[in-house]
Amino acid sequence: MASRTISKDIITLRGSAAIVSEFFGYAANSILYNRGVYPEESFSKVKKYGLPMLLTQDEGVKSFISGLTSQLSEWLETGKLQRIVLVIMSKATSEVLERWNFNIVTDAEVVETGVIKEKSDKEIMREIQAIMRQIASCITYLPCLDEACVFDVLAYTDKDTTVPIAWVESDAKLINNPQMVKLHSFDTKIHKVDTIVSYKNDEWEEEE
Repeated sequence: MASRTISKDIITLRGSAAIVSEFFGYAANSILYNRGVYPEESFSKVKKYGLPMLLTQDEGVKSFISGLTSQLSEWLETGKLQRIVLVIMSKATSEVLERWNFNIVTDAEVVETGVIKEKSDKEIMREIQAIMRQIASCITYLPCLDEACVFDVLAYTDKDTTVPIAWVESDAKLINNPQMVKLHSFDTKIHKVDTIVSYKNDEWEEEE
C-alpha cells in the first residue's frame, strides 16, 4: 500500500519574487480590462490561476507591463520593494480616480540568509484566485468610470535602492477623502501582499 504525504512546495526568494511580479502583471491587466481603461477588443483570454484571465494585446501596454514586472522581480529579490500602486487618472484632467495599492511585506531573514520556506503552490494559487475574482467583480463596488482614462504605476522602494533611469520621481497621486475597499491578501511565506483599492467619492462632494 502506497503511503501518502501532504506535499509542501519549496519556496525560494527568487521563486517568491517571480510569483509576486507575475501576479502583478496579471492583476494590472485585469484592472485595466475591468475598469475599461482600454477597449474590450484589445484583450485576449488566457487561463491562469485556474481562471479565465484577460491580457492586453496592445504592444505599448504589453511592453510597459513586461518591463515593469521584470524590474519588480529584481527589487523583490533584494527585499527593497514596499508597495506598488496602479493609478487610474482622467485623461482630460489628470485627476486621480482610483489607486490600487499592493502593499508588500518581505521576510527579512530570507533576504539576509537565503533560508527557504515551504508552502504548497495550490494554496498560493487559491489565495491569488480570491484576489483576481474580487478584481473581476469590481464593477459591483466601484463607481463607473464614464470618461477616457489613463494609468500609471508607482513603486515605493527603500531609499538606498538603485533605480533605473526610466523611472522618475513622482508625487503620491493621492485622492482627497477616498473611499476604500480592502481585498484579499496572499502570502508566499516570503512575500505577503495586501491589496486595497481607494477611489474618488463623488457622493460626499455632492452633499457638501
